[in-house]
Amino acid sequence: MESFRLKVFRSVAKHLSFTKASNELFISQPAITKNIQSLEKELGIRLFERFGNKINLTSAGIILAEYANKSFVLQLDLENRLNFFREDKSGLIRIGASTTIAQYVIASALSKYHKKFPDVKISLISGNSERIANALIKGEIDLGIVEGKVKDHDIHYSKFTTDELVAVTGVNNRAIKDEIDLNELVKTAIILRERGSGTLEVFEHAIKNKNIKLSSLNIIMYLGSTEAIKQYLESDNCIGFLSTKAIEKEINKGVLRIVKIKGLQITRTFEFIKLQGSGYSELTKQFIRIARMQITKSN
Repeated sequence: MESFRLKVFRSVAKHLSFTKASNELFISQPAITKNIQSLEKELGIRLFERFGNKINLTSAGIILAEYANKSFVLQLDLENRLNFFREDKSGLIRIGASTTIAQYVIASALSKYHKKFPDVKISLISGNSERIANALIKGEIDLGIVEGKVKDHDIHYSKFTTDELVAVTGVNNRAIKDEIDLNELVKTAIILRERGSGTLEVFEHAIKNKNIKLSSLNIIMYLGSTEAIKQYLESDNCIGFLSTKAIEKEINKGVLRIVKIKGLQITRTFEFIKLQGSGYSELTKQFIRIARMQITKSN
């Protein structure tokens, strides 16, 4: 339903690159250039400023990109809603989930959903919570699932499930006892997730309530994934803070162990997110229902 010229424009605007748009849409770069020039001629305005090999959106281009993204989301929602009334339900659902959720929480829901709606295409991107929120705002996904404490006023949040962060270390690390207090925590070598991750945000909020600043801790490293932290903990005498959902296999295999910290319990909420004032398509509503049902079974 979306015009091809507008589709080309959205791709160039997203990547700020004719080459990347060409690769994404599987058409030649001259064809990309021709479509943009035709669109600019049709509208009578310049959409991009060219600086050598680099391009930027003009003020008019920024406005068009904003409305083009909104239009695409509305058209996709319309197609999904209409397709839902077909006997062989089809369509596309674009999901974005923070790393922990994508890897350890919604796999069974995705499987269940695919079995129920085999003709629905599922697109899943993962990243830290900040990345997923930005993807939602840019119209790159229809549904986000994130963690963390900070709320964006442009986004509507609804609870999915709860989670707990615990201190974890390798089973062979005898330098750290099974239980320590907050004073010992400050002196212990710690490895954490990167800035922008919901895990770090929740951890920082929890220790702040205990009058402990992140800067006062002995943080030796920030890593960009839970898997990287788990592997590091297996061979180093430090602790990391991870979701209980992410360490079940390692605990059962006897690779990692939980370190209890007196006076510190870190809980958080995983939440579905959408833009304020927007609705969910029928296909998205069905995924949310299945995801909630699956998480209830696993708890």
